[in-house]
Amino acid sequence: MTKEFDLAALLAERGAERYELHARHLNHQLPRMLHTIGFDKVYERAEGAHFWDADGNDYLDMLAGFAVMGLGRHHPVVRKALHDVLDASLADLTRFDCPLLPGLLAEKLLSYSPHLDRVFFGNSGTEAVETALKFARYATGRQRILYCPHAFHGLTAGSLSVNGEDGFRKGFAPLLPDTAVPLGDLDALARELKKGDVAALIVEPVQGKGVHEAPPGYLLAAQELLHRHKALLIADEVQTGLGRTGKFYAYQHSDGVEPDLVCVAKALSGGYVPVGATLGKDWIFQKVYSSMDRVQVHSASFGSNAQAMAAGLAVLSVMENEEIVANAAAVGERLKSRLAELVDRYELLADVRGRGLMIGIEFGRPRSLKLRSRWTMLQAARKGLFAQMVVVPLLQRHRILTQVSGDHLEVIKLIPPLIVDTDDADRFVDAFTEVMEDAHHGGGLMWDFGKTLVKQAVANR
Repeated sequence: MTKEFDLAALLAERGAERYELHARHLNHQLPRMLHTIGFDKVYERAEGAHFWDADGNDYLDMLAGFAVMGLGRHHPVVRKALHDVLDASLADLTRFDCPLLPGLLAEKLLSYSPHLDRVFFGNSGTEAVETALKFARYATGRQRILYCPHAFHGLTAGSLSVNGEDGFRKGFAPLLPDTAVPLGDLDALARELKKGDVAALIVEPVQGKGVHEAPPGYLLAAQELLHRHKALLIADEVQTGLGRTGKFYAYQHSDGVEPDLVCVAKALSGGYVPVGATLGKDWIFQKVYSSMDRVQVHSASFGSNAQAMAAGLAVLSVMENEEIVANAAAVGERLKSRLAELVDRYELLADVRGRGLMIGIEFGRPRSLKLRSRWTMLQAARKGLFAQMVVVPLLQRHRILTQVSGDHLEVIKLIPPLIVDTDDADRFVDAFTEVMEDAHHGGGLMWDFGKTLVKQAVANR
């Protein structure tokens, strides 16, 4: 007799094997890294902006699954929508009909960007970017895409071509024709556009790596330059979209900016079903899908599936009904302002920047001799180790999950669920203040851990 599948029993019987299974069958460096930095936790359950371990300890999530969990984990409205769509037993993915849910989600998404007309649904942020790159190249008849250093647009071959981090690109050439132009440098953009072969510039209005915002006026001026040279502006809002920065889209902080293509994903999923979307102007879609012969010229096997569409519709409903964007703006401002007050107090703290609930905390070279010698030791081994020294006690001592904002960066990035409240913000600031006090005036354990990280960094060379 075939044994009935029992997920609860499987989790209970084999839960202790999770790190071993990853080491044996998946990316073997992941468990190794987690063990090294002391992040090898076992979380039993999660709700909203919090996790709990087997002992019932509460952890505050300031990472949101790399911004996927915009509404936190297991939002009841999204859960109900998914139960409802499963119970409806829809004839999903027939591929020879026009189901209702994709049309409704497209209509709703476009209402937040009325200058755009059509949507393509895929399954992830990198697919959304791939779509934008393909559409831009086909619609303009040009091949070259411009991007910014330090940009992150995904890791599939096309999106990797516009990834501004050499560490991700190394070993995967040849990629698409591309050129990097510094964020904010209009002269560099103009020089490239004069060559006449540029299809588009793709840009994150606030870069995820390092949390660097486009300078005031840059996006509008870049848009005007691009259009003058018959090239397109692509806004990558995969991380910054859906309220993250205190506006529905981050480009909306700049008056007059109307990108030709906009990429979204992450939070649109509700944390349940992967979904990505590329929004664009009608004429671009008309060129790509120019005849019935080209009806499937760009598609995705699981794109527009009913579960993803239901999750997206539920997410947008919650965002409106619970005023999520306003909450991100208000709580983000409190968090940022309280952190900014610490810059003058702690010499290791160099800057606090960002918008809404996307905040970067940057560390820098201290003035005092004792701290400077320790800082120099870490920098000689590997840039970014001090930020890691801060992240670890935030988790180990204060049960707050954060991340270093990119390889070789002394920046911590805060991208919590957009539902966090002022108590959560104050909990983080109080914990961070305590860690800074330790680093400046005590810090034996913290700096000892720094020596461990130095040894590990040297061993990995």
